[in-house]
Amino acid sequence: MQGDRDAYWMGRALAAAEEAEARGEVPIGACVVINDETLLAVAGNRTRTDCDPTAHAEIVALREAARSFGNYRLTDAVVYSTIEPCAMCAGALVQARVRRLVYGAPDERFGAVASQFRICDSSSLNHRMEITPGVLEAECRTIMQQFFRARRKADAGCQIPDASD
Repeated sequence: MQGDRDAYWMGRALAAAEEAEARGEVPIGACVVINDETLLAVAGNRTRTDCDPTAHAEIVALREAARSFGNYRLTDAVVYSTIEPCAMCAGALVQARVRRLVYGAPDERFGAVASQFRICDSSSLNHRMEITPGVLEAECRTIMQQFFRARRKADAGCQIPDASD
């Protein structure tokens, strides 16, 4: 059943998000699955770890999947992401020609699949994919909210010294 399969793979992406958070990264995870059953890659954000602004979970997973598969075109692949991909990641999904994108929570500020832009199914581009939003949405939203809540709390504890001190 498609819903059970999607929940299973999204669970794997969530585990990668938790691992990213443990490294001090924004907790976003992604995995790439071929033919609905074979895991090609799973990754969490690595922007801080790698000192690389492009090392979003989706990009890292796509790179690994393409190397593993032996082709940058992943036409039978499904990408699972815990959060709606940004413009960079959505563009990479189009370039990789993935068949389907499944994501957990929407990203109202930076989401480029439905929230701000429609990159993944734009008729202006040379590839469109099937999109399934909202898989394990509550869990995906919660991990992000908890991360940023903790970060704001930590930032509130920082006092900037007075220049006269």
